[in-house]
Amino acid sequence: MPQTEHFDSIVIGGGQAGLATGYYLKQQRRDFVILDANARIGDAWRCRWDSLRLFTPAQFDGLPGLPFPAPAYSFPTKDQLADYLETYARYFELPLRTSVRVDRLTRQGERFLVAAGERRFEANHVVVAMGSYQQPRIPACAGALDPEIVQLHASAYRSPSQLRDGGVLLVGVGNSGAEIAMEVVRTHPTWLAGRDVGHIPFRIESRMTPLVLPPLFRVVFHRLLTVHTPMGRRARSKRLSGGGFPLIRVKPKDLTAAGVVRVPRVAGVQDGQPLLDDGRTLDVANVIWCTGYTPGFSSWIDLPVLGEHEPLHTRGIVTKEPGLYFVGLHFLYAASSEMIHGVSRDAEYVVQDIASRTSDSAVPQAV
Repeated sequence: MPQTEHFDSIVIGGGQAGLATGYYLKQQRRDFVILDANARIGDAWRCRWDSLRLFTPAQFDGLPGLPFPAPAYSFPTKDQLADYLETYARYFELPLRTSVRVDRLTRQGERFLVAAGERRFEANHVVVAMGSYQQPRIPACAGALDPEIVQLHASAYRSPSQLRDGGVLLVGVGNSGAEIAMEVVRTHPTWLAGRDVGHIPFRIESRMTPLVLPPLFRVVFHRLLTVHTPMGRRARSKRLSGGGFPLIRVKPKDLTAAGVVRVPRVAGVQDGQPLLDDGRTLDVANVIWCTGYTPGFSSWIDLPVLGEHEPLHTRGIVTKEPGLYFVGLHFLYAASSEMIHGVSRDAEYVVQDIASRTSDSAVPQAV
């Protein structure tokens, strides 16, 4: 039998949500550990497409206690963010276990049991600090495409070098689809399929940036669009039912000017080729599915806490399973909850609840 390690708190996930949670747990001197499936902290970002840059300026990309090391209104690359997260964990000496993939979470009496392969962990509190971008969502019809067509989900796309010569169909007109389309159209005929999601009415990288973005991030996303306001609840409902953000960096006219051809949504497959809503088929050599993700919680959380679209929680606190928490979810409390500056507030809130459940909020950290 594998030996079980015991902690007061376990944080599952070592991305920005998990590290922010770890920061506040360490401030309280709690006995805790952060478990992450990746070999290095930040690898979840390193593995995304090569040209990806954040949509938020560096001023809003720092976690508590350590500002992001870049000019305030620059937009960091995904690798810069990955390196920052690794530096953050080292700077605050957070207790991390990497290459530990949790495959089951259950409960035994008053304590939670966490299984990761042959390893076992037990704790009074568990914070699931994993976002909603865990398992790629790919339509069932993908299996009917001609096997000669190169298929990639956006999570597996790195650069145009992965593609065959010939046309590329991107399925999904969100920010990922639009940004990848702008890149592949330089070397391949490119079609972008899906409904129009709208776009923000200004350039995020312009002289207006210092005037527009601070109130947008600090006030609109952080304080107005929350579960406590009618407009926030409407926005949250739309987000959780599958509605994405409008296009941020790329505008529809940019796609047109670059030569990207907009087409209706993909309805299925006919004779091995993508079939569009208008009855046309596209003869393409590549398909990139920019169709989003599912959290994948049901595959490993063996507790009655999962609803139709999200775990059943109030600001990350699962009242039906005292001691269980979530951080990093879509619109957990506000529109900013899936942004770095918002996830820190959510992490602090759940750690405060952990403290309130303990008679002595200063639990000595294990040596």
